[in-house]
Amino acid sequence: MRRGITATALVATLALAATACGSDDESGGTSKGSGELSGTVTWWDTSTAGSEDKVFKKIAEDFTKQHPKVRVNYVNVPFGDAQNKFKNAAQSGSDAPDVIRSEVAWTPEFADLGYLAPLDGTPALKKPDDFLKQAAASTKYKNKTYAVPQVIDSMGIFYNKKIFKEVGVEVPKTVEELKSVAKKIKDKTGKTGMYLRGDDAYWFLSFLYGEGGDMVDAGSSTVTIDNAQGVKAMKVVKDLVDSGAAKTDATDGWENMQASFKDGKVAMIINGPWAVADTYAGKEFKDKANLGVAPVPAGSAGQGAPQGGHNLAVYAGSKNLDASYAFVEYMTSAETQAKVTKELSLLPTRTSAYGMKDVVDNEIVGFFKPVVETAVERPWIPETGSLFAPLVTEYTKVLTGQTTPEKGVKNTGDSYRKLLKGWK
Repeated sequence: MRRGITATALVATLALAATACGSDDESGGTSKGSGELSGTVTWWDTSTAGSEDKVFKKIAEDFTKQHPKVRVNYVNVPFGDAQNKFKNAAQSGSDAPDVIRSEVAWTPEFADLGYLAPLDGTPALKKPDDFLKQAAASTKYKNKTYAVPQVIDSMGIFYNKKIFKEVGVEVPKTVEELKSVAKKIKDKTGKTGMYLRGDDAYWFLSFLYGEGGDMVDAGSSTVTIDNAQGVKAMKVVKDLVDSGAAKTDATDGWENMQASFKDGKVAMIINGPWAVADTYAGKEFKDKANLGVAPVPAGSAGQGAPQGGHNLAVYAGSKNLDASYAFVEYMTSAETQAKVTKELSLLPTRTSAYGMKDVVDNEIVGFFKPVVETAVERPWIPETGSLFAPLVTEYTKVLTGQTTPEKGVKNTGDSYRKLLKGWK
């Protein structure tokens, strides 16, 4: 799930949860001597509250069926708070969880800070060759493995089939077609063609990649956000708003986008598999067949969508490492991933899971699997998660007319060079 990827870098301090966590005495457990795991494993889950969290909580607590002397302390932490909250807890040496659901870009940062336990050779990393290569890439840092892939995702266009049928339009394959389809929808129904999040720069990446751009080139230590492709991408999203093809916002983007789409006020949004469960809860999608999913419209350089997902990582200071390793192995097994797919339409990270019936039969997985295979990876450097804060500031300003595309990417590039010492 991705609700406010930029918020983590913007919050300076956060109150720590007053829950029993991995550093507490209660978490102490052992498998030595008795050969049986015991104690408490505290898991910070960052999935969507009200939909995904209910499923993950039930699956996590079922771990005790295999290990009855282990108690799972499930804590749902808002995604936008989790990155800084974990760093604060790990730095202080208290109140950190035993296991955290880490957005893929957070893993190298946490590892670089020394907050994660290396997992090579532990029970947590069972059958490592079974993981999709794209998913496994984000778990490694300096030739060690610091997390296990839980889910992988990308982005696509969600569209209301009923509105499309009423207007008599096809799903747009390019940005130009998107503008044309949006105009026809507006002319015939009065509804907006697309809702574009303006408060989260992750939603900008598909357009940046579609114009052949990127935030940085890690291989050459070069900032690329402010090159010609970056400028063009900003012009593309600005034009979508100015032309009336899309509406946007500067705050509360997730709630506004989902509410507008679920109520049938807009015909299209850009989103990922993490949003399917919440979308089905809307009145427009009580009939699940009304939800259509297609690739994000291509830019001048082609179709581009970011690779996302979540990993499970173990806190280096956990007092119950044995049970934590076992919990991560259980939560990332092919069997557990298939259960998650059945309930939430999230994509597994294990190759073997794609042969299981609940995964094979899932229409959403059927669409997103080929999208994921061609998705653009972000640079797996410690600073990746921090690249979104300066970008979203300028992205929002561009969309709302407070600055120009040229100035927006220039300011972002200047901020990147201050963050990435020695980069060109």
